[in-house]
Amino acid sequence: MPLTYLKRAGAHIAEAGHIDARATVADMLAEIKLGGEAAVRDYAVRLDRWEGEIVVSRDQMAQSEQYVPTDLRDAMKYAYENIRRFAEAQKASLNEFEIELRPGLTAGQRAIPLDAAGCYVPGGRYSHIASALMSITTARVAGVHNVTACSPPRPGAGIPAPILYAMWLAGADRALALGGVQAVAAMAEGHFGAGKADILVGPGNQYVAEAKRQLFGEVGIDMFAGPTDVLVLADATADPELVAWDLVSQAEHGGNSPVWLVTDERSMAEAVMALVPRCLETLPQLNRAAATTAWDERGEIVLCADREEMAGCADAYAPEHLHVQAADLEWWQARLRSYGSLFLGAQTCVSFGDKAAGPNHVLPTDRAARYTGGLSVHKFLKTVTWQRVTGEAVPDLVQATSTISRYEGMEGHAISADLRRGISPYQERRASVG
Repeated sequence: MPLTYLKRAGAHIAEAGHIDARATVADMLAEIKLGGEAAVRDYAVRLDRWEGEIVVSRDQMAQSEQYVPTDLRDAMKYAYENIRRFAEAQKASLNEFEIELRPGLTAGQRAIPLDAAGCYVPGGRYSHIASALMSITTARVAGVHNVTACSPPRPGAGIPAPILYAMWLAGADRALALGGVQAVAAMAEGHFGAGKADILVGPGNQYVAEAKRQLFGEVGIDMFAGPTDVLVLADATADPELVAWDLVSQAEHGGNSPVWLVTDERSMAEAVMALVPRCLETLPQLNRAAATTAWDERGEIVLCADREEMAGCADAYAPEHLHVQAADLEWWQARLRSYGSLFLGAQTCVSFGDKAAGPNHVLPTDRAARYTGGLSVHKFLKTVTWQRVTGEAVPDLVQATSTISRYEGMEGHAISADLRRGISPYQERRASVG
């Protein structure tokens, strides 16, 4: 049956800016490929307003510790330990193995770390300390040998000290004081002594996302990320004030961030609708402006008949962050199927996952959770296979392979298999001529 919307987002119209970004990014990538480091430096001056050194060494990163308040250092270490331990558990879940499929036929699997990763750490309105910890730590735990991090420098100051400290703590080999397309291109091309990245990861604005999309294939990427989003599933047991703040807290990411409430309790939904404006007024001005736009233009409240319909709605939305504030959490955990990361219970706010809880916060957006998960150790590992054949398995393998190959019309494959039993195509041809 059709869903009931107590509040609906405006019609989603593709913005001309996306088309402009595509063309702009293509031009920038072409210019950097042609002009190399000089072109990157030129963009750094024009766009980042940065004329200082591009490369920040590990020793220089370490020196940033003295400029980071003690309480922030302690919080970052707490978050780092959680992120590292979760990533280590992820790595342990991917096992190498070998199996004898039949006598004489053995196959196996290996997990090989990538050689080089480029981790983009957003700057701009907010200093994304947690993004540095999430991406770099995970690459290091996976066993990546060469990790480069980039973040936009602030004019006259460079990369903020807390971000540099986070990069050092997480294990980056170097930092590049670059933002935007020029940062992504520099890591992909291996400029400034970084070595060409095998994979580019980390969130960013539409230009960063578009640069990663256009470079995909030449290098790997974690995902093509759009604006962050959250969906809260709440029943009659939920606290409307908590729900309202959980929506507003994610809306402050930006005016294009969708925030959704799905519920089977009308009175709770109406209470949330009344509380959100009050929450918005509490925020600082810049945050308030972003969150208000997001709520007004992208916020939705959906009223469902029951929890099964709520779960079906959540699966259809496939949100980046899915927060359940409802009774019987075990039922929800078993039932829900499409999300980037799941937050179970009123006390498990999405902000915990964004900053310090441990599971990665680089997650699929724009309904991509239908087919992929978020950034993990596995993104930095190549899962490869191997096989070995000895005498006992050869006859049956030859028979099956040559038969399938000839039905497919691939005679060369059949001959290659036949030769493993000493069946020569030249002998057969001479016999047929005679």
